[in-house]
Amino acid sequence: MGFTIGIRERRANSRRRGRTPDVTGVAELTGLWGWDTVPGARAAEGRCSCGTPDCPSPGAHPLDFAPLVPAGAGLGEVTEVWGAFPGAAVMLPVGRSFDVIEVAETAGRRALARLERMGLPLGPVALTPQGRAQFLVAPGAAAQLPTLLYRTGWDDAALDLRGLGPGSHITAPPSDRGGAGPVRWLRSPALADAARRPPEARLLLGTLAYVAHRLAAQEAAG
Repeated sequence: MGFTIGIRERRANSRRRGRTPDVTGVAELTGLWGWDTVPGARAAEGRCSCGTPDCPSPGAHPLDFAPLVPAGAGLGEVTEVWGAFPGAAVMLPVGRSFDVIEVAETAGRRALARLERMGLPLGPVALTPQGRAQFLVAPGAAAQLPTLLYRTGWDDAALDLRGLGPGSHITAPPSDRGGAGPVRWLRSPALADAARRPPEARLLLGTLAYVAHRLAAQEAAG
């Protein structure tokens, strides 16, 4: 990959580019799952491809000058945009089709197993190379999180759990995150019960909070 994502290619060149696996994957995200996407920066050796020397989030943010590819976009539109930004990571804006509840990987894996046994509707779950499990839930969850934690009795607990809402972006598999390695699906959209309409956070939050709290207690006990 040439480390020049920050330089826009000529539109004519983008038309000549083939439909790469990246383009096909983005078209699936927009067309099949109904998610907006946007080309993102990548990092190598601590440098961000956006070209900013002191970038605060190297390889983990959308490119400022890249257009958003809207939900429902077809292969032709995706090819046009991604052809202009070869090598870009695939970023998903949060707060549009979904919000995110993020926990540590171990807590996420154990909570997912519990939720599956309980037969609850589940959306996709992504796993970052930094060891974070990202549960896709219905929009609005991040803003409601303090209230939801209060209602489930977890508002006064020190939990390694946070909500991501409007203004945030997550990296879509298999793009790399911050140069640390690829993001993977812990539960892929194809297997999720509710990919296009992620579940309400209240259905999952009690289990996520319980498992996160229990793991923290075990670690504190040694």
